[in-house]
Formats: sequence, structure tokens, C-alpha cells
Amino acid sequence: MSISLSKGQRIDLTKSNPGLSKAIIGLGWDTNKYSGGHAFDLDASAFLLHAEGKAKGLEDFIFYNNLVGVNGCVQHTGDNRTGDGDGDDEQIKVDFSKIPAHIHRVGIAVTIHDGANRNQNFGQVSNAFVRLVDEVTNREILRYDLGEDFSVETAVVICELYRDSQGQEWKFQAVGSGFQGGLQALCKNYGLDAQ
Repeated sequence: MSISLSKGQRIDLTKSNPGLSKAIIGLGWDTNKYSGGHAFDLDASAFLLHAEGKAKGLEDFIFYNNLVGVNGCVQHTGDNRTGDGDGDDEQIKVDFSKIPAHIHRVGIAVTIHDGANRNQNFGQVSNAFVRLVDEVTNREILRYDLGEDFSVETAVVICELYRDSQGQEWKFQAVGSGFQGGLQALCKNYGLDAQ
């Protein structure tokens, strides 16, 4: 049975689920019936974070223009430009066995493409969620529904996967932290310059 998390909650992933080596991070959302003349294009991304919580370079940023991280440890399955339909709108696959030892966290975020220019924000997005599925067994391990906490934000850090203090096991944290400034602000938060 899947565990439902609230903002800020943490859970043991690999310790509580022995044998979990490959996970699918499924992200989904709906856009409110709002006619601003532009379609919504939400984009999932992942940041490979070093000990100080920052990415070092573009190779640590996995998104629609860089689909595969170092060693293939994190893989974006492709851009969904509409978000139509039920289920996951975008997916990011994580292979824990391939994540290099110097990567301590993986931040998972969603941004609204060109949100500021289109007058779009997460206040116009509903039913946003992240779920983590064991890729081998296809069993959903956990789910975090974001709720309606956002109004003007154009980027949201949804969750982070992180190593325990010994570096042996992986944990999951439901973050739900919003940013104005879209992808640029998000990249700056994680130590990258997204000009």
C-alpha cells in the first residue's frame, strides 16, 4: 500500500523497501480552466546535488534539453507539453546504484515554461502530485499531493531524495517549496546560472 506524505515529511526509501534500486518519479498536474491565450507547459527537472547542496555544472541538471545524468543515474523520459490526461504527466527515472558517491541529494522540481511572460503561475495549477514507484515491481511506494499552497510561484521544488548520514541508504523528503522567477530562480537556488 502506498504511503501518503504531507509537506516536510521524510521517509526511508531503500531501508524500508529492501531491493529498491530503480525508481520512477511520476509527476502530474492539471491546469485550472483559465483562458489567458496561452497553453500551459510544465516541465519536470532534476538536480544532482553535491555535499554543499549545490549542482556544480550543467551535467548535474537533468531536464528536457539534457535527458540523462552522469552514468545514466537519472533519466528524464521526455517533455509533455500539454499535461492532458490522467496519471503521470512527466517521469524521471532514478537508478540508485548508478548515482556517484559525491552526489548527496537529487532535487526534483517543476517549472512553468515562460510562466512570467504568459502570466501563468502555480495558483492556476491544481491536483499536482509526485509519486515514487519501484520500477522493477511497478508498486507505488509513496505519493505526495501538493495541495493549493501556491499563488504567484512559477517554479516548485517538489521533493528531494537524499542519502542518510552513512551514505548507504536513500530517503525521500516532500519539500513543496515555491519560487518566483521560474527556471532561472530555481537554477540559482541550486547553484547554477541559467542565462
